[in-house]
Amino acid sequence: MADIRRLRLASFAEATTLLALLLVAVPLKHAFGYSAGVRIIGPVHGAAFLAYIWTLIAASAGGGWTRSEIARMSLAAFVPFGGFLNAGLLRRKQASVVASLKERP
Repeated sequence: MADIRRLRLASFAEATTLLALLLVAVPLKHAFGYSAGVRIIGPVHGAAFLAYIWTLIAASAGGGWTRSEIARMSLAAFVPFGGFLNAGLLRRKQASVVASLKERP
C-alpha cells in the first residue's frame, strides 16, 4: 500500500518536472537564450525520473502487477502528461490492495 502511494507521488513529481522542462525551460532557452532554466530544471527532472523508475521497480517487485501495467507505467515517464494519466490506474491498484486486505481473516 505504501509502495503505491510513493509511486503516485513519484509519478506526479516526474510528470510535473517533465512538463516544466518541456513547456517552460526549453522554450525559454531557445526563444530568449535563457539556458539557466534547463540547467536547473534538467537535473531536477533527471532525479525525479530516477526516483520514479526506482519506485516503480520497488512497487512492482511486491507482486500483483501485470506486464502491461508495468509497461504502461514505464512508458508514461516518456510522454508529457503520462504520469497524470496513470493516476487512475494507480487509484484502482490501491483500491484492489485495500479490498484484498479487507478479505483476509
